[in-house]
Amino acid sequence: MAEIGRSDERQVRVAAGNGITLEGTLALPPEARGMVLFAHGSGSSRHSPRNRFVAEQLQGGGLGTLLVDLLTPEEEAIDARTRQLRFDIGLLAERLVGAIDWLAQQSASRGLPVGLFGASTGAGAALVAAAARPDAVEAVVSRGGRPDLAGDALPLVRAPTLLIVGGRDEQVIELNRQAMARMRAPVKLEIIPGAAHLFEEPGALEQVARLARDWFVRYLAPARAAARKA
Repeated sequence: MAEIGRSDERQVRVAAGNGITLEGTLALPPEARGMVLFAHGSGSSRHSPRNRFVAEQLQGGGLGTLLVDLLTPEEEAIDARTRQLRFDIGLLAERLVGAIDWLAQQSASRGLPVGLFGASTGAGAALVAAAARPDAVEAVVSRGGRPDLAGDALPLVRAPTLLIVGGRDEQVIELNRQAMARMRAPVKLEIIPGAAHLFEEPGALEQVARLARDWFVRYLAPARAAARKA
């Protein structure tokens, strides 16, 4: 696939409801065909080098990206001590829903099909958000994620979902399979041989990025998204 021109990246403040404002990094390539909102994993942030790498590859495929901190600086300080908020899937999903609604209100992203990319615990939150906004979210990708944490929201997800897990991450593979059994939306499990939870092995993250990019390019095509809503 041919690379698209360099994205216009800027820092944004995302109004996520209930008076909460989140810090984010928005990047839009010329003539973006869709927008991918990232839900980072436990203890991570929008500065995650793994998510930023994937975001750059998605931008190369003509997709806009929004990496957002789902906790405020004050909440992050609390979480650094207690490690509790990072596992509050309901709270994280609520913030994602706020970010989805924010994207729909921005002139640069309004009307673009939206996908969600969730890592680790962020995958559970992404699926809950997808269930809460079935007419807005067109595709979901999970990287080393915990989709099982979406619980009773799993059967309500309508967006085609790709689950990417490292072959050495055996416990998470089983949790992903359990989540798949509860889903009614189209869902696919991709296992990357030899990779562990963080995909730090040579070439592993590149495979994640390629799989995610292909999935989003396929399902965030404007004509396909419009047909799904018809």
